[in-house]
Amino acid sequence: MTEPRHKTTYRVVQWATGNIGSRTLRGAAEHPQLDVVGVLVHSAEKSGLDAGELCGLPPLGVRTTTDLDDILGLKPDCVLYTPRELDTDAVCALLASGTNVVATRTDFHHPAAMDPSLRRRVEAACDEGDSSIHSTGSSPGFVTEALPLVLASLQRRLDGLLIEEFADLSRRASPGLLFDVMGFGGRHETFDERRLASLRASFGPSLRLVADTLGLPVEQAEVQGEFAHARTRTTIAAGVLEAGTVAAQRVTVAWSRAGRPVLRFRATWYCTTDLDQSWDLRDTGWRLTVDGDAPLDVVIRFPVAPENAAAVYPSYTANRAVNAVPWVCEAPSGIRTTADLPHIVSRFA
Repeated sequence: MTEPRHKTTYRVVQWATGNIGSRTLRGAAEHPQLDVVGVLVHSAEKSGLDAGELCGLPPLGVRTTTDLDDILGLKPDCVLYTPRELDTDAVCALLASGTNVVATRTDFHHPAAMDPSLRRRVEAACDEGDSSIHSTGSSPGFVTEALPLVLASLQRRLDGLLIEEFADLSRRASPGLLFDVMGFGGRHETFDERRLASLRASFGPSLRLVADTLGLPVEQAEVQGEFAHARTRTTIAAGVLEAGTVAAQRVTVAWSRAGRPVLRFRATWYCTTDLDQSWDLRDTGWRLTVDGDAPLDVVIRFPVAPENAAAVYPSYTANRAVNAVPWVCEAPSGIRTTADLPHIVSRFA
């Protein structure tokens, strides 16, 4: 199967127009099989604008709204769901109405890992509307699910998989994110437990989906966080890192068996390479190391100039969601995972 055959065009609504949402909106508008018929926004300032104004395109003839009923009245085939916070009532209303949902949020990567009450509500809504919902993106998503499953197709024995993500944040002019949210520039020695729990919730289900799909027995997910500190006073785009303050962070989420890690995701975020720790600091991108009877070492770099990073990086998450829309619309009802869907093939013309 190379592409969905049931429809030539799918009616799509964009839900939220932040950093990722504006990119999925643009991607949907430019996709040959998708017809943007509505946009839901969360602020009065954006309400009533033409959708093209929010994604850098000429007018699309589609006005934004803040009203869920307006969206339901459009009877779209699919909603691209990209808000910062999950609105369970709204998602269930969409699904119950017969509208499929593709989300860049991490709530629906693996049904077995979901909160049982949320799973019951969502599955009931899917049954009522004969609709489906799918979570995807770049990380978690592509690099923690789609790519590992492809690489595993070369193996008949898989002893371990390490997925590493590297991000050089020195040119990121976002002091609120780096200093206030992530804690760079602070004098921390240990990770906040709430943040570790959030990272486990984001990446643990995605890795568990791979384990369950491949029939790899695993016992528990563990998460660890480490800091490295600047050796000297360093100026970055977001501000100044004083000597001895946090300048790099490394987080590992691991599923183990008999005390041995089987599937691991390790993110290394850094603002300088002049650190008090000897860490492997690579260019922004990913590395996947497969320990099996056909060993692999796969390196993927993001060849993006620093001045273009803000404009390009959202595409890594947004584009896969856009490309998944036709496949999710044609999928059986329910919470559909990467393992349930066929290989997502892009359509350019």
